[in-house]
Amino acid sequence: METEATLISRRFIAPSILFEALLIGWLACCALSCNRPSKEASAVTINKQPVNFARRTFDPTNPPSDMPPLAQGEYAGCDSDFLSNATVAAQTRQTDATHATITVTHIKMDLQLNVTIWEPKEATQHVTEHEEGHRQIAEYYYQTADKIAERIATTYLGKQVDIAGSDVQAESNKFLQQTAAAITADYSRELNPGPTQLLYDSITDHSRNDVVVKDAVAHAIKNAAIESP
Repeated sequence: METEATLISRRFIAPSILFEALLIGWLACCALSCNRPSKEASAVTINKQPVNFARRTFDPTNPPSDMPPLAQGEYAGCDSDFLSNATVAAQTRQTDATHATITVTHIKMDLQLNVTIWEPKEATQHVTEHEEGHRQIAEYYYQTADKIAERIATTYLGKQVDIAGSDVQAESNKFLQQTAAAITADYSRELNPGPTQLLYDSITDHSRNDVVVKDAVAHAIKNAAIESP
């Protein structure tokens, strides 16, 4: 029996139906097909969406309600939202009415990056370029997000646990939800462009100095691990 969950679990049970005619037909053609390599679905599926970018202007005296608050001394902002959603499927082998063994068999991850640059109506070119630097850093990290997600998901494949309880299905769904949550948490923790963004702001003094944006971005990406505030 196979179950799956996407944080909020969903359970799918496929009934097994035996058609004698189809079985005979399969046996007849086995000699022709048994030597052909079978194409099995990948145990890890990563669905990485293109970057969703938007640029919005605002009135500093009356900012819109959906605009993230700016830090003190900032004139504009770049909001980078890395989204991930994990779906975990598993096989359940029930030993009795209250005990079962669950094995993770497939993991699917949906990835998305939403970037919104918020600029005041009278933003200077220098401020605009600074926010573009933040966007470049976010998109740089997103380039390899699918590789990170795949590597993390692979470590959970084959994970096996024994569950017990009066409601085996509920316990199974709970395990799948916890596993999906752990995968997305690992992804967020490993991706983590925050230190690079902080170092970039430190180098540029939040756009208040004349450091070339291209140079600041390159330096922040290369040295964030050792220099980030």
